[in-house]
Amino acid sequence: MLIGGMPQAVETYLQENNFEAVDQLKREILKLYEDDFYKIDPTGRLSHLFDAIPAQLNRNASRYTVSNVIPTLRPGNSLNLIAELLDSRTALAAYHTTQPSAEMAAYKDLTKFKLFLSDTGLFTTLMFKNKAFTENDIYKKLLSDKISANLGYLFENLTAQMLAAKGYELYYHTFSNKDKSNNYEIDFLIAKSNKVVPIEVKASNYKRHASLDAFCQKYSAQIAEKYVLYTKDFQKEQDIHLLPIYMSPFI
Repeated sequence: MLIGGMPQAVETYLQENNFEAVDQLKREILKLYEDDFYKIDPTGRLSHLFDAIPAQLNRNASRYTVSNVIPTLRPGNSLNLIAELLDSRTALAAYHTTQPSAEMAAYKDLTKFKLFLSDTGLFTTLMFKNKAFTENDIYKKLLSDKISANLGYLFENLTAQMLAAKGYELYYHTFSNKDKSNNYEIDFLIAKSNKVVPIEVKASNYKRHASLDAFCQKYSAQIAEKYVLYTKDFQKEQDIHLLPIYMSPFI
């Protein structure tokens, strides 16, 4: 999660055993990405959309809000830029589906999406881009789970990367919670056979899953398997699989 899978980053860590050296290398990779973005879109909008991915996920909102990043841009007229970003293979998109079923692709909303980085190691560096470099101390705190930041969005990015690497298209779903002002949300939905698999991601050993329970009650006939990804060992709670996040590739 900290180093990522870019060959140069892995090689640097193996040679130097130093997170700061790896972080500097990853910043150079991100700079190359941004240089390429400016070649595609000289206005800089594409670069801004990419840089804002961690901040947008950290808002814990139901979508990537392009107008928060570029005030003059709206979802409807940002589709070409988002397509360019996805074509560059530097980012992944999870689209909102209005109908959780095996035919989710037919019900996806192109204007309602979340964005992730294709490499979680680069995501970690982009999280701290406001600093000149990310110190070894921050990496060590991340590694030992002693940093105060909410890391749910980092775990979501890792899950998105692993599911995409398995060949799944990424979807999510929100629906009304009558008891509260905020909606229920299923972090990821993937299709299996003629049914769907709902996945909730936790950045801790916290096992409560109200959104998953409500979703399973509402769409019981559409569900194949149910998963909660978290930081503890494998368990099974009735028909819900609780998996350590590194086991995501086995879904």
